Amino acid sequence: MQITLSPVRREGRPTFERLGDALVIDGETFDFSGVPEGAQLPAEAVASDWLAGPVTRIAGELHLALALSHGANAPHETLFPDPVQVASDGAVPLPPYDATAPEEASA
Repeated sequence: MQITLSPVRREGRPTFERLGDALVIDGETFDFSGVPEGAQLPAEAVASDWLAGPVTRIAGELHLALALSHGANAPHETLFPDPVQVASDGAVPLPPYDATAPEEASA
């Protein structure tokens, strides 16, 4: 599963988890196994505010975009994230929500 992250200033962040051809967002499962090769499922067809673009299947792999919420002090890696390749089931690795304050980092 190839995931493009689209940063957006927004309070809170859900958990994202891959489960085969499904994506679990905060415990709600969105099954994309029915998306055939070369097809595109528009984001509007999925009842989630976290999907930021269409879901497509290219060479057997799902490609999708997720909104990446971040805090007011988000680090560069969060504001300009690299795409995420999720090869197996489990949590989708995400960059930090916010930068750690200097006093917290030295404690």
